[in-house]
Amino acid sequence: MHKFTFHRQLTGLFTDQQNQLAYNQEQVLPFIGQTFSEANYEKQIDLKEANFSKESRERLVKVLNANYAGELTTVEQKKNLNLLEKSSTFTITTGHQLSIFTGPIYFIYKILHVIRTAEELNKNNPENHFVPVFWMASEDHDFEEIQSVEVFNRQMTWDSTQTGPVGRFSLDGLDSLKKEIAGFFENQPESEIQAIFDAYDGGNLAEATFNLVNKLFGAYGLIVVDGDQRELKNAIIPLVEKELKEQFSFHAVHKTNEQIQKEGLKLQVNAREINLFYIEDQIRERILHLDEGFFIEGKGKFSYDELIQLVNNQPECFSPNVILRPVYQETILPNLCYVGGVGEISYWLQLKGVFDAIELVYPLIQVRSSLLWVDAGTSKRLDKAEIVLEDLFKDSSDVKKHYLAENASEEIDFEKIDLQFEELRMAIIDKIDAIDPNLDKYALAETIKMQKQLEGIKEKLTRNVKQRHDAGLKAIDQIFEKLFPNGGMQERTMNLISMCADGKVSAKIAQLHSFIDPFDPDFVIIRES
Repeated sequence: MHKFTFHRQLTGLFTDQQNQLAYNQEQVLPFIGQTFSEANYEKQIDLKEANFSKESRERLVKVLNANYAGELTTVEQKKNLNLLEKSSTFTITTGHQLSIFTGPIYFIYKILHVIRTAEELNKNNPENHFVPVFWMASEDHDFEEIQSVEVFNRQMTWDSTQTGPVGRFSLDGLDSLKKEIAGFFENQPESEIQAIFDAYDGGNLAEATFNLVNKLFGAYGLIVVDGDQRELKNAIIPLVEKELKEQFSFHAVHKTNEQIQKEGLKLQVNAREINLFYIEDQIRERILHLDEGFFIEGKGKFSYDELIQLVNNQPECFSPNVILRPVYQETILPNLCYVGGVGEISYWLQLKGVFDAIELVYPLIQVRSSLLWVDAGTSKRLDKAEIVLEDLFKDSSDVKKHYLAENASEEIDFEKIDLQFEELRMAIIDKIDAIDPNLDKYALAETIKMQKQLEGIKEKLTRNVKQRHDAGLKAIDQIFEKLFPNGGMQERTMNLISMCADGKVSAKIAQLHSFIDPFDPDFVIIRES
């Protein structure tokens, strides 16, 4: 396997704003704490160390130790859990929805990115320790976004009528999908798929996802955090009270949004008046602010005092939305940097004012690694079609034109005929004009007919040539569909399992791990030979 890197701007896959976030955060400095760089980690350590209390660390460690009390905790995880007790230990965090079987492959890239970051920082900063963290967005309720997965070009869907926070879903119906996917590997004796699916189990989807991620990345020391826990929610009771009383996040984001739009930047999310949900097992409803109090669909009206009492008695029933979830995360973690996709990191630009309003340190933000995987079969097709990697960033129609120009240029080159026809056309017009100048319209009409006949001949011959080169042109279409499914990025469609025809998942993860450089923002192509 070979690694190739390209500046994101050359790929045409990212917007100018997204490229700024990856390469030049100086341009968005008014909306972040400080620009991302390896050098700025030292400054971030000083800021977070002063902002993260001993009590916060003790609470986090207590919850994590309880979550990792089972036998499946790895040596590397135990080491990181012990180190988190120390004030010199910090986290590097990414997060994602609870996608079925990890969903699109960028789920994996995100996690490997924070793992590699922690490894590099630990190597270069021995006086501190850095722990990779995966934040499970278990309180999200958009089941349609996560219920399907594409494996070996087949769309597989978990049908369920459950509602509310997806992390609390039972696993009813998921076994049939496991069985179907495991069937692909019946003839692969060294396949790890069944063992992975055995781990992908639990009392609900959050527990199953915790176990799955732990199975895949426990050997790398990754720590998984589920925010849907009462003990952690206790830490943000003051935050929830402030939001209900002042709607502070809405005002902060609204002010920032005005500045962002003046700079010509794109807004990624919209803040609501109250950026909290009320959740139960089958319920996730917005909390609406009324003149006389609050309203929750299915629960009724509440006075301010009644709702505050509920917050203190049952903090687990209050769920931060996309605006406040980052604040929740940064409150309970000794976190230095959040790593996310270009869309995620764009909406973090809108949040600095929210952090400032509660005097919470805003983390470094970094765009995750983005990869394109070219399997061995596709790599052979590239060579046969004489396509270089730079061609992959062009429109497929342009690549096909170039292919025909290289392989059928003489057959479809009509330049000499066109010149000869033009000479004939002008000779006919001159001859007719010499005999009778009044026949000029007739001369023009007849030569136009001749030109149309010639164009018809050229089109027929071109079609014939293309048919003879049809296999090559179809191969180009197959290459682009494989690498850019439906015209989109491969990493947003293909699942990890599709990379592992032999079922050796851990080996594939190790390969991907070796190709990620967390401090290089370039787009990566991994090509199998």
